[in-house]
Parts: sequence; structure tokens; C-alpha cells
Amino acid sequence: MDELLQLREHIEHGRYAEALVLIGELDEMSRDDKIQKIESYLQVLLLHLIKQRVEHRTTRSWDVSIRNASDAIRRVNKRRRSGGAYLDDAELAEAIDEVLPSALRHASLEAFEGRHDEAELAAQLKMDELKQDALSIIGA
Repeated sequence: MDELLQLREHIEHGRYAEALVLIGELDEMSRDDKIQKIESYLQVLLLHLIKQRVEHRTTRSWDVSIRNASDAIRRVNKRRRSGGAYLDDAELAEAIDEVLPSALRHASLEAFEGRHDEAELAAQLKMDELKQDALSIIGA
């Protein structure tokens, strides 16, 4: 990682202000990576919740995917050393809002053998209820 070599060089040459700026950038990169992972797991969770709701059924596979995604979200969101979370409850709710359109697109390809587009699926859902259920499953 070039940034680590650059950080080492700044410290070795006593350029502490530049080192601190680079540490801030590295921290932001790490946080962004965590958020992207959380959003990816949120999409899987929402995809299967949507299919359950619109098809009025579930499968063991969907249940397992929901459980695995929620476990992964909790694990990735937890700050190990400092405690707390990368995304608080309000930020998780925002992430759900951002990921939901994509989850609907994917669900439209899978639910009912792809016979409905995302708008048609969305019309069958109570979005606020879906979002609240997703947050409850995550434990937010």
C-alpha cells in the first residue's frame, strides 16, 4: 500500500503534519470500505425481505441469507478497538434508503420469475414497514 510507505516516510523525516493528514485519509478509506460492505449486505437482506413480502412465502435459503446478512452487518459495523459502530441507527436507515432501489431491481428479476419490474414490486410493499423490519433484524 503506497499510503503506508508514504506515511512511514513522513514520520521518518519528521513531517508530522503531513503524516496526520495521511492518517486521516487512511481512516476515511477504511470507513468507506466498511460502509460499502455494510451496504452490500443490506442489499442481500432487503432482496430477500422483498421477495418474502411480495410472494407471501419464504424459503430456507431466503431465511438463511437474511440471517447471514444481518450477522455480517452487525459484525462489520462494530468498531473493534474504540467500540461503537461505523454507522449509527440513523445512518443505517439512510443506507437502507440508498440501497433499496437496487434491491428492488434485483428482486424484480427473481420474484415471480421476473414478471414484474421494480415499480410493480414497490407498489406491493409498505416501504416504511420494510425498512423498519430490516432495522429490527439488524438490531438497530
